[in-house]
Amino acid sequence: MRKKYDVAAYVWPAYTGDEQRARLFWPDGIGEWQTVKNAYPKFQGHQWPRLPRWGYVNEADPYVMEMEIEAATDHGVNVFIYDWYWYDHRPFLENCLNDGFLKAKNNHLMKFYLMWANHNVSYGWDIRNSHLRNNMVWTGQVDLSDFQEIGRRVIRQYFSHPSYYCIDGKPVFIIYDLQNLINGLGGFDATRKALDWFRAETEAAGFPGVHLQVILWKEMNMNLSGVDGGEKATLRDIAALMNFESATHYQFAQCVSVGQEYQKAVLEAQQLWKYLEKNFPLQYFPHISIGWDNNPRFKEFFPNILSNNTPEEFRKALLCAKEFVDRHPEQPPLITINSWNEWTEGSFLEPDDLYGYAYLEAVKSVFGGK
Repeated sequence: MRKKYDVAAYVWPAYTGDEQRARLFWPDGIGEWQTVKNAYPKFQGHQWPRLPRWGYVNEADPYVMEMEIEAATDHGVNVFIYDWYWYDHRPFLENCLNDGFLKAKNNHLMKFYLMWANHNVSYGWDIRNSHLRNNMVWTGQVDLSDFQEIGRRVIRQYFSHPSYYCIDGKPVFIIYDLQNLINGLGGFDATRKALDWFRAETEAAGFPGVHLQVILWKEMNMNLSGVDGGEKATLRDIAALMNFESATHYQFAQCVSVGQEYQKAVLEAQQLWKYLEKNFPLQYFPHISIGWDNNPRFKEFFPNILSNNTPEEFRKALLCAKEFVDRHPEQPPLITINSWNEWTEGSFLEPDDLYGYAYLEAVKSVFGGK
């Protein structure tokens, strides 16, 4: 019998058009499809524009999501990790999950969990104002009051859903930017206490706890106190002291060199995995990105892109991740993929006019379908 793997693809929830505040970046009312639709090549042979095979669909429509769930699970993608946002004391882009996935009649076919993308937001999402990409629109930092509101919201609204992904009965919740969390809450001790509160609240809701997962970055040294001049420590030490249970990555661009051929980036990632196997105190779940090219978001050309990221090279990378998982039978068989639909970063499983369903077929060839 084929071993079951948990193949989890990140979902960028900006292709809806239903969120009023999203019009700040994409005024056409179709979300970031506006940027995809208007993308253009920056050099001879640049593989843009890329047109979605399914069209510029509203992913907050449950009928659209039912189709996408079928396509995902048919090809072996059985978990969606939703990028989840909280800005200006309220959620942002939440309707993709609430109105799309959670109202889809077939959402029992796959699991989902949340990655709190608590990074700052600039005008980098808006090609019209991409020259202002260093100008902050919202901060991802929160104080304790906001943190507790977030904790209660995700426990109440998501953790109890039968399709929420758990490890050992604990709902899995990713923190994207641990340094930003520490800065907002006022330091290491305050953050540890806040996370302890979150665990206690989750246990009070009937769970054995919360499985906290952290996103790793290329730079692992952090400010221990959360303020200027504080003692430096490594992210791995801080995550362990705060009782995180596991880690993964979000994108190759954050952990390996991307101004090169895809195959070389995968080799770099494998070297990083080997380092983490020996030196990281938490469970590590291997990550594979499909590519990297965020030029659709900018008027000028950014040359740091991954080249030759063909479906066949992606398939070989997935085999490497599978081998890593097989070496660690003591861990859940989880692999993370960037992504289901990061179109404007050149990393998506959704079919397009260039490769069709080939990236999805690569997943199926390695991990099998439902």
